Amino acid sequence: MAKILVTMPDEFLSRVDGLANDEQRTRSELIREALRSYMRRTSAQQIQKAEDNAKILENLLD
Repeated sequence: MAKILVTMPDEFLSRVDGLANDEQRTRSELIREALRSYMRRTSAQQIQKAEDNAKILENLLD
């Protein structure tokens, strides 16, 4: 597994660590899950936008 360096404000990192502690997870686990969630949401939004654009084009061609 690769390691990366991420810079964030101290206060934000404290909040991340507090949440990880509350959920009994590591900081890395929490950040990985947050990124997975973001990627799923972004992908779903892109699919919806493509479908909306296809409907617009279909209406224009009718």
